[in-house]
Amino acid sequence: MADMNILFDEERLRSLIANLNILTGLPANILDPEGRDINLFKGHPPFCRMLNDLPEGHERCVACDRCKIQRYTAEKGFQFYRCHAGICEAIMPLFDKKRPLAYLAFGCYLDDSPIEEQWEKSRPLLAWYPGGAEALRPAFFQFRQYSAAELRAYAETLEALASYIQLKGMILSAEQTDLQKLSQYLDQHYMERLSLASVSQELRIGRTKLCALAKELSGGQTLSYLIAQRRIGEAKRLLLQSSLPISAVGEMVGISDYNYFSKVFRTVTGSTPSAFRKNGRSGGANPS
Repeated sequence: MADMNILFDEERLRSLIANLNILTGLPANILDPEGRDINLFKGHPPFCRMLNDLPEGHERCVACDRCKIQRYTAEKGFQFYRCHAGICEAIMPLFDKKRPLAYLAFGCYLDDSPIEEQWEKSRPLLAWYPGGAEALRPAFFQFRQYSAAELRAYAETLEALASYIQLKGMILSAEQTDLQKLSQYLDQHYMERLSLASVSQELRIGRTKLCALAKELSGGQTLSYLIAQRRIGEAKRLLLQSSLPISAVGEMVGISDYNYFSKVFRTVTGSTPSAFRKNGRSGGANPS
């Protein structure tokens, strides 16, 4: 569990990453310790933009980033893999003592094996895309291919750059207050089974103090209500930005019982999930 704030010098990092792309043609990026993109790079290839333009595609990309953080097993340096769509990527942690402050990633490329063979491996992974995988084929074939020697050279350059980023203090850590710890913990774990006891144990904060923090964070409400707010906030976004069934939305935010999800949703928003989705798609609801 994270117990620190990560401070990014976004202006300097953005300039550095943009210059790397100009020199190499390879997009690089920074992810936070939970695998979330901090949005430094905007020039993704057409294929990636087509995926991310769709709510489902964006969700898949976000989940893939989170998963690759969790599965980092290299002793040091970059770990290479293919993303959920079969595109080559690599990632390495930037450490503060023994804790990763962030992750340096590069990707959106293909290796130098026959591109038709790579497409055949990616095609089944793209069956979910509207119009089928063939709609993505022209964009897939626009990816640049890199040899193993080119990738090793780039990875070694980025490893040196990682030391420079840390030396210049472009990414720093700061200890969190208990209020910040609670807020961040709920942001990261709202979809799990939570209770006053479990949150108290995870955060090492006494129950009485935790209840006081919840009231401060929610404007006088209980921890249970604060958890419900986090869940319904994400549910509102999913209802408006995806076509997932309402029951699936409930499960994704940690409420597997459809009737109970509808009850909690109505308590927090004053509307049923179906009415909220209908009004939102006709321009009447705000997902925030």
